[in-house]
Amino acid sequence: MAVLGPGGVGGLVGGLLARDGHRVICLAGADTAAALGEDGLRVRSGQFGEIAVAVGADTELREPVDAVLVTVKATALDAALDRVTPAALGAGLVVPLLNGVEHLALLRDRYPSGQVVAGAMRVESTRVAPGVIEHTTPFAAVELASRTAPRSRVDELAAQLDGAGLQTVVRDDELTMMWAKLTFLAALALLTTRYEAPAGDIRTTRRDLMLGAVDEIVTVARAVGADVDARDVVELFDGVPDGMKSSMQRDAEAGRALELDAIGGAVLRAAADHGVAVPVTARLVADLEARYGR
Repeated sequence: MAVLGPGGVGGLVGGLLARDGHRVICLAGADTAAALGEDGLRVRSGQFGEIAVAVGADTELREPVDAVLVTVKATALDAALDRVTPAALGAGLVVPLLNGVEHLALLRDRYPSGQVVAGAMRVESTRVAPGVIEHTTPFAAVELASRTAPRSRVDELAAQLDGAGLQTVVRDDELTMMWAKLTFLAALALLTTRYEAPAGDIRTTRRDLMLGAVDEIVTVARAVGADVDARDVVELFDGVPDGMKSSMQRDAEAGRALELDAIGGAVLRAAADHGVAVPVTARLVADLEARYGR
């Protein structure tokens, strides 16, 4: 198994797979690859405990693997994919655990579409140093689906992830799975980042705004053909820890580039394509663009 981008998500997943006995190759820049090759991955987690495991590390894929888990930020995706050429990939699956929905088309253009599996992950996990990961939520859940890859291969990958400790399920409807995540994530990310507050504050002091954003994005999701229910999204929002921050909020706090285009921009583009008015979402995106840029 290869992990492209061993940051908060990739480092956690890679650490759990390595702990379960899988050979894991982390693909990253030269400095990070050197650190991982020397010190391995270290994960601190309330759910999984302390993990310290040796992993392979390189700047590009040089050997066959069953799957490449793509866990870079959307802002770094194009450059990161140069580390995995189609020839090096061979018959391996490509499994993005990215924010947004538009990256699937890009991956299916670059690699054989029958090897691309859509993934969605719910977790708050942060890289605090190369190879050092802090997992702060009491959950780490993965969903997989693919309209192009054989179901048997998706099921096999799901079993490996689940066996490593990740709560993993396979969905029948790729589009609904991806938009269900984006609906929740866009509302969480845009609101927590715009108001510089964790989820608990947003769902109490900004609840009307939260409900408005969720309703708009659900309308967009249904317009593109996804079966997303606003009640499910609100229930999920209400169930996360009070102190949970979105990855976009953490990026803003750290001065890193935001995944604003991949998250908010994707909603606005789909809304425009289908003639759906999204004034709350558009204002949140515009406010964040004015403060942080695209």
